[in-house]
Amino acid sequence: MMNTKLAASCFVAAALLLPIAGYSADSVVQTPKAFVKDSVITTKIKAKLAGEKLSSLVKISVDTDDKGMVNLGGTAPNQAAADKAASIAGAVEGVKSVANNIKIVADK
Repeated sequence: MMNTKLAASCFVAAALLLPIAGYSADSVVQTPKAFVKDSVITTKIKAKLAGEKLSSLVKISVDTDDKGMVNLGGTAPNQAAADKAASIAGAVEGVKSVANNIKIVADK
């Protein structure tokens, strides 16, 4: 009787953990090395944008994936500021491409 309860408990526990194991196997695994590299690229871009001393470039978000693809978001007051941000991002070492998704919003 005791072995049956133990076996049933183990079976239930395994059945409950199965979806978690399946999910983790399907999820994208990012190595610590890739994460650090992406963070370094993002930090370099943010530092260069801040170094431009243009308050409009502060409203720009930067996201870098593990392949060196940079996604710029946020807002800029004009196309020239958005283009400048993309140019700065593209010049950073390790950047393979830049997606400029910055929205132009005139300050009121």
